[in-house]
Amino acid sequence: MSGRTRIRVGWQASLGLTGDVLTYLAVPLSFPLLLSFYYGESPLPFLVAVGVTLAVGAGFQRVQDPEVNLGPREAFLAVALIWLLVAGVGAIPFVVAGVGTVAHPVNAMFESMSGLTTTGATVLRDFSLHSRSVLMWRQVIQWLGGLGILILATAVLSEIGVGGAQLMESETQTRDIDKLTPKISQTARLIWGIYVGLTALAVLVYFGLGLAVDPQMDLYNAVAHAFTSVATAGFSPEPLSVGAFHPLIQWAVVPFMVIGSTSFVLIYFAINGEPMRLLRNEEFHFYLGAMGALASIVAVGLFLDPGSTFGAEGTIRHAVFNVASFVTTTGYASTDYVQWAPAAKHMLFMGMFIGGMVGSTTCSIKSLRWLVALKSFRRNLYTASHPEAVRPVRISGKPIDEEAIRDIYAYLLLSLVIFFLLAVVIVVDAERGDAPVTEFEALGAAATTFLNIGPAFGDAGPYGTFATFPMTTRAVMIVLMWIGRIEIIPVLVLFTKGFWTS
Repeated sequence: MSGRTRIRVGWQASLGLTGDVLTYLAVPLSFPLLLSFYYGESPLPFLVAVGVTLAVGAGFQRVQDPEVNLGPREAFLAVALIWLLVAGVGAIPFVVAGVGTVAHPVNAMFESMSGLTTTGATVLRDFSLHSRSVLMWRQVIQWLGGLGILILATAVLSEIGVGGAQLMESETQTRDIDKLTPKISQTARLIWGIYVGLTALAVLVYFGLGLAVDPQMDLYNAVAHAFTSVATAGFSPEPLSVGAFHPLIQWAVVPFMVIGSTSFVLIYFAINGEPMRLLRNEEFHFYLGAMGALASIVAVGLFLDPGSTFGAEGTIRHAVFNVASFVTTTGYASTDYVQWAPAAKHMLFMGMFIGGMVGSTTCSIKSLRWLVALKSFRRNLYTASHPEAVRPVRISGKPIDEEAIRDIYAYLLLSLVIFFLLAVVIVVDAERGDAPVTEFEALGAAATTFLNIGPAFGDAGPYGTFATFPMTTRAVMIVLMWIGRIEIIPVLVLFTKGFWTS
């Protein structure tokens, strides 16, 4: 290759980091492996997965060149590779187990990518076919993907260097993350410590409530749901999701979904005696306000619905729970909301596009982007009649860089284009298959996979399955869950010539 076009990306560093992450993935794989021994189930799915993970990881590590540093470009490449390959490894136990719909490689990849990206959409049809260890593996990969395997890598691997900041930005989806400590690896360890602590607290709360009011919430279910509620992920070993449990437990899940969607940096400050940094944060106000407004509207709609049989407490609980689940992108369900009146379902659909705070485990657009876009729009209205005015957009008193505002507009436009294209693909492909969908169901399925929300409507509802979609649609959804989870740019930039050569 000539000097003008030679590759300027240190891909050896990217593959080396990918190998490191794959090698460490053998540790979480050991948890369901131990469970398989405890429950007397076949350990083969996890033994094969551990073997493949270590072999591929070691192979990539051998490619690593110590003379090549991990810079921003190498970090972009590593981000895309890690999320794709970890999802691939995560699919191995489903294929090797060979049970149910996930025995097919495409379905297994769908389930794994959905888990790792904390989407929560499932292709399972009959939960009773699967072993407890395999069902727990779904929960584990969601927990790993919740806060981000790249933050975990930054916390564990001290040699990451300058690329560590890029990895953190990819996971927290902001260029303005506050540095809690001088070293990015220390910041990553602090954030992961909070994540582990919140998960442990959720286990105690769920298990304690289970002992008090619902024996179905045993230690297994407490751990499984703690993994996916703090991670705002949504998988459940129960086919009825959280609707399988006592109402008191459903109420207890709500604050953990909300906390998981709150900035972990601000949670750190709140824990360390500075709660006002969280309570005065404008994004926090916007996020809670939007969720509260939607929940109120849905509750009123359910009260006025003559077909509703929930009663007062049940109406409020289902409205709050399911709106919180949609806005935080968790994807749990407390009831089959597909049976609700169209107006209530459209409110849930709107909730898909909000998302929690940046620096949290949530997905979707995120509240900060909407807040900046709305304030920018209001600023534009003002300057239209006052052209001499200079009014920066401020969030919590801090001015937002104009370049960041343009990036937000570009992200919103790109997201809408991809979302509508995916909806068209779903409608056309479903028409070709045997399971046609309505436009609303197609829009819901497109939003829930691309924005990593969870279940949607129709056959893709909370008690349905994505296995009804044609195989080609599921393959497209796999790619878009991957792209959506890492915020589009780290993937699309790989397909530009300038990224590799300039």
